[in-house]
Amino acid sequence: MSDLPVIRLRPKSKPQAIRHGFPWVFADETVLDRRTKSIEPGGFAILEDAERKPLALVTVNTNSKIVARVMDADPEARVNAAWLERRIARALAMRQRFYDQPFYRLVHAEADGLPGLVIDRFGDAAVMQPNAAWADAMADRIADALVEIAGVSTVVLNGQGRARGLEGLPERMEVIRGTAPAAPIPVAMNGATYLADLMGGQKTGLFFDQRPNHAFAQSLVDKGEVLDMFSHVGGFGLAMLAAGAERATCVDASAPALELAVGGARAMGAEDRLETLRGDAFAMLEQLAADNRRFDVVICDPPAFAPAKPALEAGLRAYERVARLAAQLVKPGGYLGLCSCSHAADMTSFRNVSARGIGRGGRRGQLLHSGQAGPDHPTLPQLAETGYLKSLFFRLD
Repeated sequence: MSDLPVIRLRPKSKPQAIRHGFPWVFADETVLDRRTKSIEPGGFAILEDAERKPLALVTVNTNSKIVARVMDADPEARVNAAWLERRIARALAMRQRFYDQPFYRLVHAEADGLPGLVIDRFGDAAVMQPNAAWADAMADRIADALVEIAGVSTVVLNGQGRARGLEGLPERMEVIRGTAPAAPIPVAMNGATYLADLMGGQKTGLFFDQRPNHAFAQSLVDKGEVLDMFSHVGGFGLAMLAAGAERATCVDASAPALELAVGGARAMGAEDRLETLRGDAFAMLEQLAADNRRFDVVICDPPAFAPAKPALEAGLRAYERVARLAAQLVKPGGYLGLCSCSHAADMTSFRNVSARGIGRGGRRGQLLHSGQAGPDHPTLPQLAETGYLKSLFFRLD
């Protein structure tokens, strides 16, 4: 018999969801006794149904609305060095099938069986985001597994962001293996070169999730001028320059991000074809319209306007406003790409508000393509949140 504490589902809870792969247990679904309530955040327990039948090994955090996360469907499993190495090796093998260079999301949280843990790989360096208490507590063991299995020499722990706050975890930023990169790391994707700042950039330093959508945007380029709104380090803009765009304009609120975009363009030999504009995106969209600027391709990839359900309605209004303003900047017969990384906004809702915004911008269009993240960001079918990224590409009249 296990010596681990037990968390038991309430009689009206449905254990079938856990048996069928749903990875979360919410606080109102469980019966927590004195022993369970005393578990340190990130500790482990056995999850049982109301009839006391074991369901899974879970990690516990009574400070979170998600009180338990499934670690292993085998209640007898134990999370140790060997267990971590097996999970990371499995994730690595899948990425190596799709990517011939070591630049990708190596671990995508629940979808890779490592709940709340995100790891992006940049060659010999890895950046981990331990957004669940267990991963934060076991950060050193995870780093050891990365060194052993992936062969990286540097592991950066980026413990910042909204998700950690929901877990009751403090912010932290440190190099836990190796040394901090002396300069941004060049990353080649789709023929473009990006610069990833692992220590000072957003999230892990670069967004790998848009790689397939960058590639589709490249197929829309026939010379001409392109606009990349909310560009970060030049994601879509640099990709379209690599595909032959005559000129790309990248707009972002972050001066350091735009500097990295310029550095990437310089590395590609395309600096003279890149224009950067810094400012609030909504104000810049209005200013570009007032200046009668028009583009062959316009891409808008904003931050998450609806990161959770309480923000959904306001977020959908913001996406509609982006679509309305951006549509006015597209030349007749040109293309508009709209993206959302909001967990709470599903594809149907996002598509509806995007189409409405285009119409309110005085335009009509055809939806050509719907995209999502690449295979290094797998989706867990039982957990919609793992399929957060959505992209829509329209041809406008």
